[in-house]
Amino acid sequence: MIAIIDYGVGNLFSLKSSLAMIGADAVVTGDADVIRTAERIILPGVGAFGDARRKLADTGLDKILLEEAAQGKCVMGICLGMQMLFDRSLEYGEHAGLGLIPGEVVPMAGKLPAGLKVPHIGWNALDIQRQDHPLMKYTKEGDCVYFVHSFYAENCKAHTLATAEYGIDVTAAVAKDNVMGCQFHPEKSGTVGLNILKAFCEV
Repeated sequence: MIAIIDYGVGNLFSLKSSLAMIGADAVVTGDADVIRTAERIILPGVGAFGDARRKLADTGLDKILLEEAAQGKCVMGICLGMQMLFDRSLEYGEHAGLGLIPGEVVPMAGKLPAGLKVPHIGWNALDIQRQDHPLMKYTKEGDCVYFVHSFYAENCKAHTLATAEYGIDVTAAVAKDNVMGCQFHPEKSGTVGLNILKAFCEV
């Protein structure tokens, strides 16, 4: 069973529906005991980093997530959920992340060539950096996924599985040991996204 952490932020039920499409048993929950008994954990997220991080801390689920990750349970962060896996974010101030993957989250504004809009919204092709990683098992170079974001992770090259070109190389997928993340939304990325979720279920 996969626990989709419910802390008041994220596309929870579309994600649950996508997992159901690949035959995965998933539950949307904010119950610590349910999360502890799950085989895998997904941390979704949309919105501002500071607000989401505060909500996660207010529920106490950040501690549960850290405990389970430390015990080797597979964890995936999606979109803002991926960003929270890093050390810190510079989104409207400086905010501490979960520290599960080295790196920081920074604004795209000011780094993109003239003419490219922020947020980065829409389909973009993946440039696979680590085809050997289990999360990339069913994904190939040039597969397109759906992004919606204004901030991105940097200083994390050692743990980057894939990037996407948007005037700059945008970190698209990361992994460190049993902790993984996708900046894009697999639940909105058609067959490619379903294949990434399938690969996560098999890690």
